[in-house]
Amino acid sequence: MSDLPALDGSGRQTVARVLIDSPLPQLDRLFDYRIPPALVAEAVPGVRVRVPLRSAGRIADGLLVELAEVGDYSGTLSDLDAVVSPARVLTPEVWALARKVADRAAGSVSDVVRLAIPKRQVRVEKAWLAREAPSAPVPIVPRELDAYDTARFDTVVAAGGRVAMDALPLVREIRSGDQPGAWVGHWATTLAAAATRALEAGSVILAVPDYRDQDQLIAALRAVLPAERIVHLDAKQANPDRYRALLDCLGETPLVIVGNRSVVYAPAARLSLIAIWDDGDPLHSEPLSPYIHTRDAALVRQEQQGAALLFLGHARSTDVERLVEIGWVESMSPIRSYLPKVIPTAQQQSQDRLAAQARIPSSAWREARAALERGPVLVQVARPGYAPRLACANCTQSARCEFCEGPLGLKSSRSVPGCQWCGRLATNWTCSNCEGTTLRNIGQGAGRTAEDLGRAFPGVRVLIADGERPILHVGAEPALVIATRGAEPIAAGGYRAVLLLDGERMLARESLRVAEDCLRWWSNAIALAAPGAPTVLVGVGGALASALTTWRLAAYARSELDDRRRLRFPPAVRVATITGDPAAVQRASEIVSELERVDVLGPVEVQPTPGKESGGERAIVRFDYAEGAAVASALRAEVIRNATSRRKRVTAAAPRPVPPTLKVRFDDTEPFDQQ
Repeated sequence: MSDLPALDGSGRQTVARVLIDSPLPQLDRLFDYRIPPALVAEAVPGVRVRVPLRSAGRIADGLLVELAEVGDYSGTLSDLDAVVSPARVLTPEVWALARKVADRAAGSVSDVVRLAIPKRQVRVEKAWLAREAPSAPVPIVPRELDAYDTARFDTVVAAGGRVAMDALPLVREIRSGDQPGAWVGHWATTLAAAATRALEAGSVILAVPDYRDQDQLIAALRAVLPAERIVHLDAKQANPDRYRALLDCLGETPLVIVGNRSVVYAPAARLSLIAIWDDGDPLHSEPLSPYIHTRDAALVRQEQQGAALLFLGHARSTDVERLVEIGWVESMSPIRSYLPKVIPTAQQQSQDRLAAQARIPSSAWREARAALERGPVLVQVARPGYAPRLACANCTQSARCEFCEGPLGLKSSRSVPGCQWCGRLATNWTCSNCEGTTLRNIGQGAGRTAEDLGRAFPGVRVLIADGERPILHVGAEPALVIATRGAEPIAAGGYRAVLLLDGERMLARESLRVAEDCLRWWSNAIALAAPGAPTVLVGVGGALASALTTWRLAAYARSELDDRRRLRFPPAVRVATITGDPAAVQRASEIVSELERVDVLGPVEVQPTPGKESGGERAIVRFDYAEGAAVASALRAEVIRNATSRRKRVTAAAPRPVPPTLKVRFDDTEPFDQQ
């Protein structure tokens, strides 16, 4: 058999350029392989392949990215071992996006591709390959954007622009004919209408934080679009369902693709619009390397494919506000404004000593009692469980787990105290300070709040909605709904009153984004109220209360960004963290400190994680956005150098020690979010 690469139709010699599925940073590049004659017809860009690794002597999985002409390499190329599947799951636009965002974050492109392409499901793929060609799609009727300038939005989509829209804090009913339908947030109907207007030009990607938002958005989409034009692509789906959705996106028919943060990597050659709901939600931040935020990936893809980009939310994040201030994103406010009724109680509590001691002031009681005569009342609390924290009844020291030093808490009044970190039960707890054995409750969680309110309002149904007891919808009948932040169900017709408790406790969290997060939690809860229904904000005053009562949330984001700019905190500047052993961190810090407009803080010792060894040292790199490419390139080179500096085996009996590691994470605000 000849050692020459395959010939294409023009007689030129071509090779297959393959991305190997490997977490090793030194393998983060394309490898050239010869295409055997038997595989010439099957070896096309985008298919899954198997290739040999000479150094390891094994077969590895990979994706064929492109075909290229033979370069200057004079040696003998290895042959492709096999083409696994004819499905071209890696499209050119997804590859370009993955490569760009990986380079921006100094990460490996295979980690990004792994987020974009689920594992192969053979039965699903065979059914997809055998499926007949789809018929002509049903024409779409574009819907008007209620409360927004529809003509201006159409101009943004046609020009491939970027816009930040403020959502109306209302709920809407989705009707099917004369039958009553589901209730969703006004934001969901806005995105559904926007999708109908952009779908004629190409596919639409809609990214939302979690399954609650997806439930609302899909309900709104089904009311205005045929089911075959809607694809649900979510990383939490079962593997067959997710793979089936990915294959559906490979067709030529424009689709509306809905999902969580990973949906931004969905294949769509003709992309007209990317829309992100509530980009400030931490669920939009990818917890796996290279830790790409949905917003950053969407900005890169919008620029690459020329699609329009829409940010929608009740409270604008400081990241989007920065883009608005520099002119990269334009702002769009509703032409039909709505001001919710927000009642702060901070002034009343400051003037009344008894009111200051009460968790629920008298004004909140009155509003709740009157509202329960008309329908449900929402009570938002800070923490789940019965008692978020326990302390020694004798010396008042916080009760900690004897195994991992985590805080102890109660899930219900009858449960055994347990650790909130490791989950171990504290059956024979003893205070490390005074050797006391009696615990007392500190604070009130959702369970205890429900118990107290149940006694205060006898005969009223009490519901608890949190992570362990998810509730998506409640009816219009009177009920007290005790929900943790982000777990609030939607009430038919909206809540007749909303009580926002534990505001001071939420603000006491040590975090760079604490005020920004609280504003988002509270505004999203306020948006669930019926028109004209009161919202009582307990224990919070100042600029946050003023922003909510006047509903000038974008103005608060501008003020917050100004403070960050003076302190050189993100997102006014970009940051990256370097973590590893002292020598590796020191070397990487010295390399990036030589760049212009870059300053390095540290390194400092990383506090040990409970149950694990010390994490070594960490340095924080701050730099202007214009220096991002240079910093990422320098740090990526150092990560590869560190990974390839392996010590040789000494003997067969003495295993090779674990090589020193170097971890780089861009846009990491964790050092600013110490609890």
